[in-house]
Amino acid sequence: MAMNRIQFQHGLSMPEFFRRFGTEGQCEAALEAARWPQGFRCPHCGASAHCVVRSRSRKLYQCNACRHQSSLIAGTVFQGTKLALTVWFLAIYLISQAKTGLSALALKRQLGVSYPTAWLIHHKLMQAMAEREQGYVLEGQVQVDDAYLGGERSGGKAGRGSENKVPFVAAVSLSDEGHALRTKLTPVDGFSLKAIAKWASASLAPGSTVLCDGLACFSAVTEAGCAYQPTVVAGRKPKDLPEFEWINTMLGNLKTSLSGAYHAFDFRKYAHRYLAAFAYRFNRRFNLRTLHQRLLVAAAHCAPHTERMIRMADDGC
Repeated sequence: MAMNRIQFQHGLSMPEFFRRFGTEGQCEAALEAARWPQGFRCPHCGASAHCVVRSRSRKLYQCNACRHQSSLIAGTVFQGTKLALTVWFLAIYLISQAKTGLSALALKRQLGVSYPTAWLIHHKLMQAMAEREQGYVLEGQVQVDDAYLGGERSGGKAGRGSENKVPFVAAVSLSDEGHALRTKLTPVDGFSLKAIAKWASASLAPGSTVLCDGLACFSAVTEAGCAYQPTVVAGRKPKDLPEFEWINTMLGNLKTSLSGAYHAFDFRKYAHRYLAAFAYRFNRRFNLRTLHQRLLVAAAHCAPHTERMIRMADDGC
């Protein structure tokens, strides 16, 4: 059997990670480059001329034009943290390199912090992933399916009507050769024409062709300028549906990832983050070695959130 080049690619080894990001100074330099790749810009007036002073242990940038002062972590995911950047960078590395995701409990043990701290770090970084994913839409041929998080409760409703299930739309765009390119996993209010029309306008490029089963609500993608191409499944099993191979494979991988990494999580409240984190890694699976750097850039450009805001599970970042 041929070796899968994606699965067996070289990532960033832990010894190499510590050589590059093992000190606070190295992490500060990497964060500065990720936040201001063209050099410092004042967040108040946009000027570039500045001086650097030290405020306790953090760098403080003072604009020469307006005298506005800004720290290296202000306006980023790291704003207000009392942890060393080395701890955050290790969390970024561990989360980005874990193929099936990483639970807050496992992160706690690796970082040597309390569980509430590990949970907050985890969710802030997943929120940065979610924000990054919001900027992309799928185009071309797109396989789409209805899916759910959660299961039926004893004595509750069965099937799609179960009150313990959170519905989400799973979609995968394909190349001309039929290979998976990108995925989007989006919680929705339900599988109604209105909900699918809203999802399609935000997630699909006009002119895309939507390949799906015969669920009637997916016909609403036409309102977003997309072609609708249903295939009646009629009770056939996934292995008998080669036209939906990639969407079924991706959903199988998602199930394996969630069940393997998490014993339980509040999917009704935080589903969008966990789904976005899976999609973020899937969509960048071709270059595992640089995934930590891309997550650092996402964290550096994600607006800061307090713990209260994170726990409210706002969709925006």
